[in-house]
Amino acid sequence: MHVARAVRRRVALLGVLLLVPASAGAEMVLPAGFTAKVYVSGEGFDGTRAASGIPSSSTLAFDPAGVLYLARNGRRYQGGEVEDLWPVYRVPLGGGRLGKDAEARFLYGPPLPNPQVGAVRGGHELLVTTYDRDRGLGVLYRIVDGRADLVAGGTPPPGAAPLLKQPEGVALDRAGNFYVADRAQNVVVQLDPAGRVLDARWLSIPRPRLIVSHADRIWVSSDGDAEAPWQRGTGEIWSVGPEGRQLALRGPIAFGMSASPAGHLFVADRQNAKLLAIGGDGTSTEFATFSEGDAPRAVIFAPDTEATRRAGIAGDLFIILIRRGTFTLNEIVRVSGPFDSFVRSRLPASR
Repeated sequence: MHVARAVRRRVALLGVLLLVPASAGAEMVLPAGFTAKVYVSGEGFDGTRAASGIPSSSTLAFDPAGVLYLARNGRRYQGGEVEDLWPVYRVPLGGGRLGKDAEARFLYGPPLPNPQVGAVRGGHELLVTTYDRDRGLGVLYRIVDGRADLVAGGTPPPGAAPLLKQPEGVALDRAGNFYVADRAQNVVVQLDPAGRVLDARWLSIPRPRLIVSHADRIWVSSDGDAEAPWQRGTGEIWSVGPEGRQLALRGPIAFGMSASPAGHLFVADRQNAKLLAIGGDGTSTEFATFSEGDAPRAVIFAPDTEATRRAGIAGDLFIILIRRGTFTLNEIVRVSGPFDSFVRSRLPASR
């Protein structure tokens, strides 16, 4: 699918929604005042040049310069003899089109076991979690200038239990402390800026996976009773802030989530092919829907920095999309518009 075709749009009845054709026969339905276009795509990853898309990815991170990072995820929930070393990609400001023949230009750091990008610390340290499913060992790495250094986890001393078994999301608070969601151990682990344990059970919930921070608030998603996040089940999103811990949403299993620059949480509901905005009282509202097998896999807001403002992407929402049910090929779409005005007009203020 060509980029020019992806950005054509038409106004729906009553001018309430915009229908953005995302692929042949599929549409992304957005509120009026919002636009979308393909930001990252590729070719040749299906063995031909017939299908557009980049290899399957489910996590995103931005640095202050507007560079976008994503991890090619492997068979994270499949044991046995499967390939589990996968690359991290770095996409320059402005997006791009990856080609199988030129894939090396976008690689960043060494291949890692089932990597997930989480956040960027200090403007240049990319935080990545990995895990070895068969050994039950997880690691939190930081990648600087293409070199991966261990922050926490890994093989424990003889007789000791591993600190991390299946780390997924990672976030930072204002003091620089790490919060790592360990899905296998049903906990969020709190670490100090050097990677030392502050609280091994900072939050205990079933199968925590995604974690997002903004100001004094941290959101954590739970996969609930689902063995894998794409399975049917009842998920939860918990909010932890100055007032304590509270349930922010119960229902869909979050496949991706990100906070806008103003602190509003947006959630990718892959199973129901929609994006949700979350209110301050456990309510939610639909922001976007998808058709014909398209579904959101991950979301992230571009930070508001001098570089992103200059490029015109500050505060825009970036979405990894599964195209027509083919999870092995994805595209990244950029959505622009008045996100915070949309939330304020439809939902109670965040507490």
